[in-house]
Amino acid sequence: MSSDNHQSNNDENNDTQNNHTKAYTPPKVWKNDSENGGKFASINRPTAGARHEQKLPVGDAPLQLYSLNTPNGVKVNILLEELAELNVKGAEYDAYKIDISAGDQFGSGFVAINPNSKIPALVDYTDALNDKNAGEPIALFESGAILLYLAEKFGKFIPMQQGKARADCLSWLMWQMGSAPFLGGGFGHFYAYAPEPLEYPINRYTMETKRQLDVLDKHLKDHEYMCGNDEADYNIADMIIWAWYGQLVLGKLYDAAEFLQVDDYKNIKRWAQKIADRPAVKRAVELELKPIV
Repeated sequence: MSSDNHQSNNDENNDTQNNHTKAYTPPKVWKNDSENGGKFASINRPTAGARHEQKLPVGDAPLQLYSLNTPNGVKVNILLEELAELNVKGAEYDAYKIDISAGDQFGSGFVAINPNSKIPALVDYTDALNDKNAGEPIALFESGAILLYLAEKFGKFIPMQQGKARADCLSWLMWQMGSAPFLGGGFGHFYAYAPEPLEYPINRYTMETKRQLDVLDKHLKDHEYMCGNDEADYNIADMIIWAWYGQLVLGKLYDAAEFLQVDDYKNIKRWAQKIADRPAVKRAVELELKPIV
């Protein structure tokens, strides 16, 4: 080996070693004293609460949705459109856009119905419309809570009787609520939104995302839907999981289909496409949201 090649290999080895040995040492007390970069760095703060006054509009429908067509927002869109498909009385809604990149989620009106300042949020004015003495409208936040509330309110897309069918639905509903943060806040953030690609977090969250996909793929091998094989088994578990994982395997999230090798998950892709072809789901992902100003 020539001395030039030997030196080149040493330089590469030193660069690799330096990349692995550069470490962040946390201070004894964390302070928000530097820009952290990333897509949402300008609006991220370690504090909660309203940052500006902003009144939310209220339409004439009994249900008022304040959201954005992200995976979390699409979950509720799907259920509302599925209820509309069935002409369920009382499920009419108005939908308003909360632009999270512009900080609408920190307006006083939105914080009043969701102190966590995340979309989606929904307000049920049904009782107030029917009885002026009924008291305050019902405000809900967290997509899982909204889906569960609406499904039980109208007795649709959830098994109402105690038993295995209901237990399966609730289990998969909660699986999504616990798992999706690893996909969105973990993999999605570091793969698509972080100011620079970092090997450790991308590998860490890619591994977990693929493990979750494998969980779903193995389950869907013997299930047409998350909780059964009949059309009647389609429920809010399918809706809430599809919004994240269905769209992911269909190539709709993070431009990461090739990286994650989504074609390997044939059972999820079959299920995801079947749900994507539903008229209500097609409307949900393209739902027109009214401006709040």
